[in-house]
Amino acid sequence: MRAQASVLHLDLDAFFASVEQRDKPSLRGKPVVVGGVGGRGVVSTASYEARVFGVHSAMSTREARSRCPHAAFLTGRFHAYREASGVVMGLLRAVSPLVEPLSLDEAFVDLERADLPDLETPTVTAFAQRLRQEVSAATGGLTASVGLGTSKFIAKVASDLDKPDGLTVVAPGTEQELLRPMKATVIPGVGPATAERLRRAGIVTVADLEAVSAEELVRIVGRSHGTGLWHLARALDDRPVVAEREAKSVSVEGTYDTDLTDRRLMEGLLTRQAGEVAARLVKHGLSGRTITIKVRLHDFTTVNRSSTLPSPTDTAGTIARVARSLLGDLLASADLSGGVRLLGVGVSGLADWVQEDLFGGTDAEPEPEVPVDLPTMRRRETWPPGLDVEHDEMGRGWVWGSGRGVVTVRFETAETPAGPVRSYAADDPQLHAWLPPDPADPAEPAEPVGPAGRDTVTDADGSTDVAAESAADSTGDDGEVGEVGEDTGDDAGGLSAPPDAPGPRA
Repeated sequence: MRAQASVLHLDLDAFFASVEQRDKPSLRGKPVVVGGVGGRGVVSTASYEARVFGVHSAMSTREARSRCPHAAFLTGRFHAYREASGVVMGLLRAVSPLVEPLSLDEAFVDLERADLPDLETPTVTAFAQRLRQEVSAATGGLTASVGLGTSKFIAKVASDLDKPDGLTVVAPGTEQELLRPMKATVIPGVGPATAERLRRAGIVTVADLEAVSAEELVRIVGRSHGTGLWHLARALDDRPVVAEREAKSVSVEGTYDTDLTDRRLMEGLLTRQAGEVAARLVKHGLSGRTITIKVRLHDFTTVNRSSTLPSPTDTAGTIARVARSLLGDLLASADLSGGVRLLGVGVSGLADWVQEDLFGGTDAEPEPEVPVDLPTMRRRETWPPGLDVEHDEMGRGWVWGSGRGVVTVRFETAETPAGPVRSYAADDPQLHAWLPPDPADPAEPAEPVGPAGRDTVTDADGSTDVAAESAADSTGDDGEVGEVGEDTGDDAGGLSAPPDAPGPRA
């Protein structure tokens, strides 16, 4: 822990939804939900106007619609999110060379490397206030909540205390006074399962944690977790701000139209995903020791099972064999009869070598395909709500809703007032999907967005490649989660049309 509040944490408020409101004037001040818009979709981000109605990240879109039926339900536009994120990260790197991005919408900044006259509380407070103003001006009005503290843990807690558009500085020496009344879940890693273990031991707040010995915490939650909790409950955190974070994992997951109950089918899907993960590892020159499967049940309960190999691998056959074995163990110990909605395979504990390389390589036989009919990742032929489009006569706008062969477009951009609504045939040759020009070749227009898919691939560099960019990898405090692509329904319209509008209703 530092002697001065020189660690800054910046978190863009309701990032995805805020970008949509910025770029769509008719949605400003109204509830907006970004995520999968179909019957099996999941909320990625909800605007603060939607949160008033109880909508939050990781909630099913079906429940979100029931709580806030008048909200605009939009799929993601990742070119816009990446562009806004790039602007903000550029501002932060101009301040200090030590910027540690956690996702598209949040980052730590080490102010010890910033060109400030001193690091006293009034100085860093004034700096943070100017930074928030610069972020808003550079991004066209997006707001950020900022926390300053003597450690990464305290700075991140502080940024949550006055959201949205807030600034909290935790003065040195006041950290434990701040933490003690808070629930133990404020500490990173204390999720529902750990919180329940602590609750059964009579530990609810950080003050309760502080009163428990390290030995007792180790007994309750395990050695590594218990030791970490003991330190953080006392605000002891000496982790540095690291500009370049090492890759942690490579994973693939998919959500399916119908809940899976057939073991052979699930094994086949895991085998296919293992092949995709292996291809990613090879592409980046990586291998990994720990193989994990992720299983989300019909009731949204998520279960993970992992196995660690003696040495790292990048072989599809090895990854697939372990994944299928983990599935077998899970089937033997848990009730999956209600069905599985999501399956995923990941590899972590990454290295830049493979054990066999030390012995001159191997000629392992490829993993045989499991003889089952695997479902294809269906791609919707409709226009997803929120998609940027351009009409040859009307200019640029966005898809307000679609269905039954009709596309309804509102013609407006961030630089225009709220625009008119028009409907067209889905195959109208004058209507095109729109993306900004490729920066690598500004003379050539970007390829239009295609129909959305539902397989999410988290790459070794922490990025996520998604068919038609319909899913996110961000996991921020404001609710950006990696399940935007959980969408299997038709895009029957992003928001409810007023009675006089020509478009379809949601």
